[in-house]
Amino acid sequence: MKVSIDQSRCVAAGSCVAAAAAVFDQRDEDGIVVLLNASPPADLADDVRQAAAVCPALAITIED
Repeated sequence: MKVSIDQSRCVAAGSCVAAAAAVFDQRDEDGIVVLLNASPPADLADDVRQAAAVCPALAITIED
């Protein structure tokens, strides 16, 4: 799994962090998403897919 984010689309909702805190974080100054791990382990795959599904801005892309 390869994860990428589009920070320009992010609306700082924080849904991704709630779903997969080991993979996503938010910048302190504006809440924009930060990718912590672009190739998360298989045991986090469901959480990452959930994060992408709940992102209101569709800022998360996943390649399997």
